[in-house]
Amino acid sequence: MKIALVQTSLAWENPTENRSHLAQKITGFMEDVDLIVLPEMFSSGFTMNPKTVAETMQGETVTWLQHLAKAKNSAITGSLVIEENGNYYNRLVFVFPSGDIKTYDKHHLFSLAGENNVFTAGTEKLIVAYNGFKICPLICYDLRFPVFSRNVENYDLLLYVANWPKPRVNAWDILLKARAVENMCYAVGVNRIGSDDNGLEYIGHSQAVDFLGNSILEPQESEGVFIVEIDKEKMMETRSKLSFLKDKDAFKLH
Repeated sequence: MKIALVQTSLAWENPTENRSHLAQKITGFMEDVDLIVLPEMFSSGFTMNPKTVAETMQGETVTWLQHLAKAKNSAITGSLVIEENGNYYNRLVFVFPSGDIKTYDKHHLFSLAGENNVFTAGTEKLIVAYNGFKICPLICYDLRFPVFSRNVENYDLLLYVANWPKPRVNAWDILLKARAVENMCYAVGVNRIGSDDNGLEYIGHSQAVDFLGNSILEPQESEGVFIVEIDKEKMMETRSKLSFLKDKDAFKLH
């Protein structure tokens, strides 16, 4: 599977500008890929003013993603602010080339920034079956919590979209490798760059890690689209030789 990691700056609370900027990047690369990954809250930046930027699942940004997915014949994913039944969600949408959609609402809300005060937490993991891969997409702060992401579904790829600031980027690097190693899967993380209106600086470090913790794509700090390829057969051969997942603890989340 070929994956395009879109690392970019984001215009603060400006979905129109962000859609235009991202469209240029996505339509600008010619290589065929299976999946395009955008950062967390790619239409607005990591805002705690959901009322200002919230859309519905029938809104402009989701429709725009569907059109792009069909045009590129590629799945596209990233998170945005969605309002539903009077609640606001930091919602990841996974748009298939057909335009069909699966969603995941961020489970671990970032209390340090007050995300838990204005957004509603999701309760369910999402496992997406796509092009022969089982994908578990998660959002930013979820990366710090290994129990929720534990590979009990035999997924092949952990996918993290993020607005992870520069002062804590070392944790991002370490934890992406840890999640890949402990779950014997590929891990891909896409983070933004630039600065936001909260005065936070982001240096990206979007990257891809294999099932043994080796870098496929080293952490990147420049704006751009970075393409990686992952090989399920190679991963399954390693899992067969090193059957660590068979010894994992059994547990249930309450």
